[in-house]
Amino acid sequence: MDLLRSYADKTDDDDDSPEEPFKEPENTSASTSSPDTSSDSPPHMSLPAKTSAPHVDDTALALTTAVSDRIIHRPLDPSQHAVSFNPTYDQLWAPIHGPAHPYAKDGIAQGMRNHKLGFVEDASIHSFLFDEQYNTFHKYGYAADPSGLSYVGDLETLERNEALSVYNIPQQEQKRRRLELKANEADASAEAAVNTNPGTENPASDEWLLKNRESPWAGKKEVIQGELTEEQKKYAEEYAEKKAEKGRGGEGRGDKTDHVDKSTFHGKEESDYQGRSWVAPPKDAKPSNDHCYIPKRWVHTWSGHTRGVAAIRFFPKHGHLLLSAGMDSKVKIWDVFNSGKCMRTYMGHSKAVRDISFSNDGAKFLSAGYDKNIKLWDTETGKVISTFSTGKVPYVVKLNPDQDKQHILLAGMSDKKIVQWDMDSGKITQEYDQHLGAVNTITFVDNNRRFVTSSDDKSLRVWEFGIPVVIKYISEPHMHSMPSISLHPNGNWLAAQSLDNQILIYSTKERFQLNKKKRFAGHIVAGYACQVNFSPDGRFVMSGDGEGKCWFWDWKSCKVFRTLKCHEGVCIGCEWHPLEQSKVATCGWDGMIKYW
Repeated sequence: MDLLRSYADKTDDDDDSPEEPFKEPENTSASTSSPDTSSDSPPHMSLPAKTSAPHVDDTALALTTAVSDRIIHRPLDPSQHAVSFNPTYDQLWAPIHGPAHPYAKDGIAQGMRNHKLGFVEDASIHSFLFDEQYNTFHKYGYAADPSGLSYVGDLETLERNEALSVYNIPQQEQKRRRLELKANEADASAEAAVNTNPGTENPASDEWLLKNRESPWAGKKEVIQGELTEEQKKYAEEYAEKKAEKGRGGEGRGDKTDHVDKSTFHGKEESDYQGRSWVAPPKDAKPSNDHCYIPKRWVHTWSGHTRGVAAIRFFPKHGHLLLSAGMDSKVKIWDVFNSGKCMRTYMGHSKAVRDISFSNDGAKFLSAGYDKNIKLWDTETGKVISTFSTGKVPYVVKLNPDQDKQHILLAGMSDKKIVQWDMDSGKITQEYDQHLGAVNTITFVDNNRRFVTSSDDKSLRVWEFGIPVVIKYISEPHMHSMPSISLHPNGNWLAAQSLDNQILIYSTKERFQLNKKKRFAGHIVAGYACQVNFSPDGRFVMSGDGEGKCWFWDWKSCKVFRTLKCHEGVCIGCEWHPLEQSKVATCGWDGMIKYW
């Protein structure tokens, strides 16, 4: 007990003075050997502090924490198969960095690619906002970055325009621009008038009165008919003689009178406030999607021809205008996107127009009429650039589709010939004379190096362009005449409208074989040259028929997809819109052109 008490006292002393270091008791051996000498105070023993926790090395722990922090903040490696930690959202969606993937050509694993150029992320951008920035960039040269944080492009113009887009120009700015444009035009016309007419400076002259009149009637004077000069008398006599001769010639030749070439513009103005022509395609016209769909309902009707419509053609590449050839001897061009009205009428033929064909850029077009003339027109101004004739009726006209051969014209005539003109010189450069009947169609194939023609002699003939020798002659006893042929968008197949109520498919490869597995039937076309055509993606075949219907077939299965009752009488022509993939135009002998 004494020992325990003394130990308790010792621990109390230790608590009171922690600074005092531990000292070993002196002469421990003496005390232990002779307990009798110090019996009242037992020996003092101090025990070291103990803990059950093992000793931990802090250095290794700190290093491990630093490495794991670095791993957590590092982007994921797309090539690894397992992730040893919980990644954050930012790590999962961070762009791929680092060395190329070992099994991919361009460093992107096969599972990661969703486009032929790699991986494309979907961006949720509203179509209106995209079009706004697209058109702003094309007009001003700058656009907002998709992140919305900065601008790209011409930053000087951006500052000058105060970051305006094409869709948010203030009303006052638009009005100011229009007024400026009108003022500039007025100044230019005034200067031209002053330069041509020095009399406008003189207040006593008629020019000055006309220029400075205050009302529609001011400045007009009564013109007293004076004596005709010698020159005027001579001209009047010559004109009277010509008129008399023409009358006598008309009586002798029957209906063979000269027809005046003219055209009438029906739109509001031939150019807008920016100076763009009415023919210019809209800048924002682009395909809405890749797939074509069969039309379901009737959208619009263009009516202006007094007799039937023989053919229709969309403006190349954009389709914002539609050209139509009428049996009333007129050619009309219609607006498709905006007003839907007739923009211009071209009057130059004295009889029905048989065929029309645009040039590649749409600036010119050809028309062939039963008056035996082929005319080349300027689409915008309506002027006739040149006229070609062999004295026979042209049934089909085509320009060579090659950009460097746009001056070469081919025409299939009623006298069994295909005639080739150089439009620059106006001379006939070649005649292809092998058919035994009137030529109905001309279709270029094989990168425009060859062309296929069909005729009333129930045969197909293939020619090398520029060489009047047939390289392939297709004629079978069971074949019928083929008055319409169309080329598939991939260029490998021809669809020929056969007059035994079926559409036959021929290959455009070396042998021009008939594809016996593909045959489209069900419509009634016997006796009518109804046009056959393809959708721009090549998935559908369409044709008019003799009962006014438009038929649609699936290209792969050859099954009838849909029929639309389009016209009263014959539906002679059908064209698929080049950009709006679910819209089709049809024309018929009822004089109507309908948009579906």
